[in-house]
Amino acid sequence: MAMAVTLHPTIFTNITHLKSTTTRAKTATRRKSQANSVRCFEGTVEAQRVTVQNGNDSLDICRVLNGMWQTSGGWGRIDRDDAVEAMLRYADAGLSTFDMADHYGPAEDLYGIFINRVRRERPPEFLDKVRGLTKWVPPPVKMTSSYVRESINVSRKRMDVASLDMLQFHWWDYSNPGYLDALKHLADLKAEGKIKTVALTNFDTERLQIILENEIPIVSNQVQHSIVDMRPQQKMAELCQLTGVKLITYGTVMGGLLSEKFLDTNLAIPFAGPPLNTPSLQKYKRMVDAWGGWSLFQALLQTLKKVASKHKVSIPTVAVKYILDQPTVAGSMIGVRLGLSEHINDANAIFSLDLDEDDINSIQEVTKKGKDLLRVIGDCGDEYRRI
Repeated sequence: MAMAVTLHPTIFTNITHLKSTTTRAKTATRRKSQANSVRCFEGTVEAQRVTVQNGNDSLDICRVLNGMWQTSGGWGRIDRDDAVEAMLRYADAGLSTFDMADHYGPAEDLYGIFINRVRRERPPEFLDKVRGLTKWVPPPVKMTSSYVRESINVSRKRMDVASLDMLQFHWWDYSNPGYLDALKHLADLKAEGKIKTVALTNFDTERLQIILENEIPIVSNQVQHSIVDMRPQQKMAELCQLTGVKLITYGTVMGGLLSEKFLDTNLAIPFAGPPLNTPSLQKYKRMVDAWGGWSLFQALLQTLKKVASKHKVSIPTVAVKYILDQPTVAGSMIGVRLGLSEHINDANAIFSLDLDEDDINSIQEVTKKGKDLLRVIGDCGDEYRRI
């Protein structure tokens, strides 16, 4: 979803253009990269992992996930081969969990190409640590067993896997109880071995409780969660602590707003600051406006910069670590612009960062001045369901 996890399908009409090159020069470069990548894996300390679980269903994932919303268009032209090479570099660095969706343009197809490269070019123990999490965002039609099965088979084929590591389910309209039918069919597919774990994305606390009461083994709920948007730590976290369901978060660096790039900028003056030229930047700027405005956000960035400088890391590293330290949070997502830019070093720095009491207090001194977004927007996922 940086990372909005699920947005209405009409947002994704600009499907990413894929380019495939076959020149000898590029093939030689790719072969050289493959050899280097294997050596990199052998010398890399694996990133921290966590297990999400419900009963006998469990899946271990990297606590920092690579979000692939950025492949769906709006962040720059994606070259297929460059994107897959970038995925290999992330995995080689221990960042081997990828999050995607059926409507994220070519994301599932890219994963299919990537996982086949891994099978051919990496040792079996490497493959064992790679995870592909996808989402299913169906239209509000009757959720029959055959419809659900056919839809999941599409993702399995695109990702080229016999069993999906995790299927995260989204539902637009709670007044239509078909979501329970869909989830029961997904549980059946899990029992058949076509899905390893069933999860949710952007469900609120009330519906999560209903689903669990229907004995559907949900392992996690993927929700928007950042230093600005602390809604999941209210009603949702309480239920998760009682039931063992974990949270996977997106929007944790707010599409890049929580970074040095936007520190000491004034967006009220035309062309004075960095452009809000991606769907995620535009989305999370609206969250800033709802929370407290640009001036308060600048105070937050200045505080985060002091904390980051103290620990010799970046603002995004502090922002993600702060959320990873919250109760019930299993993992946080950072969007990846595959083949266009990388943040491997910043991501891996998260695992060695320890925020002390002074750091936390200084951050909370600013955030307490913001509005309670639970009151302004509603519970997790309500931003997608309000008319």
